[in-house]
Amino acid sequence: MAISLSVVVLLAIILVVLIRGGSLKGGPAVVAVLFGFFLASTNMAPAVNRTLNSIADTISNITF
Repeated sequence: MAISLSVVVLLAIILVVLIRGGSLKGGPAVVAVLFGFFLASTNMAPAVNRTLNSIADTISNITF
């Protein structure tokens, strides 16, 4: 839960920066948000969640 909340906050910050910087206009940003919203309610959502959790686990296990 903490990882998904962190990812949501990070993506929201990136989205705001892209919109304010002019790299992403308002219309495409709304489409991207709606795509994510509707993707979360499909049968693909668990697979996407597992993939992102796997990537997060891999990154957290990297030692320097």
